[in-house]
Amino acid sequence: MMITGSIVALVTPMHTESLEVDWEALSGLVEWHIAQGTDSIVAVGTTGESATLSVSEHSAVIRAVVKQAAGRIPVIAGTGANSTREAIVLTKAAKEAGADACLLVTPYYNKPTQEGLYLHHRAIAEAVAIDQILYNVPGRTACDMNLETVLKLSAIDNIVGIKDATGDLGRAEQLIARCPIDFAVYSGDDHTACGLMLLGGKGDISVTANVAPKLMSEMCAAALQGDTASAQALDRKLLAVHDAMFVEANPIPVKFAVSQLGLMDNSLRLPMTTLSEHYREQVITALKDTALI
Repeated sequence: MMITGSIVALVTPMHTESLEVDWEALSGLVEWHIAQGTDSIVAVGTTGESATLSVSEHSAVIRAVVKQAAGRIPVIAGTGANSTREAIVLTKAAKEAGADACLLVTPYYNKPTQEGLYLHHRAIAEAVAIDQILYNVPGRTACDMNLETVLKLSAIDNIVGIKDATGDLGRAEQLIARCPIDFAVYSGDDHTACGLMLLGGKGDISVTANVAPKLMSEMCAAALQGDTASAQALDRKLLAVHDAMFVEANPIPVKFAVSQLGLMDNSLRLPMTTLSEHYREQVITALKDTALI
């Protein structure tokens, strides 16, 4: 079944002193999202600090989220890597953990060709029988998957969608128009997610949903139903929060924001640092003005 709606790219809570994963807070976040109406959870994506978790921690967080969700909402595991072999190992572990699907970022840093991208994703799809969602975020990876490559990959049975984080609605419109009807196009850019869904996209893999899950769920539901006026009104209400979540590199602002909700510590592993003092008032004001705190 296609996953749709508000899909939170979940933060990974960590203890302030040890910087070890805070398993109790993680369980609490999953419960909170389910109660608030979040439609699905991405565990250990970019926002979940996949880059600074070890392979064993990565798999353990996925297992913990799957266990806590207990089938109530789907769990998508972030399993991308810039090594095809490593991505296969992570994707196999996610399948064994019981994840419903995997999210696979384009290989970062090594800058493969379009043929390399195609062969990379095809190899993972052939190696692991689990639904897989492509993830194109060239602003982080220095690697841009073009439309023709997406179209080729969409023909593979268990490659079921793409998270497009370019913020380019023209590109999104082409993806939606040209990809198979059962291939889901998701937004990976909160600022343009409403527009993408009104064009026919299937959901938003969201940073903002970490702090405003109920509003994001309502906005996504309205957009998916074609209720343009309601969706745009809710999106305008969320605009200051969208802005605040990206004053510094994700997940720096969102971890500070979630800590302001009292749901976890404000802790990140190096090289990520906590939010700069001069941005903190902007984030707090956005949360207050949206009645989140």
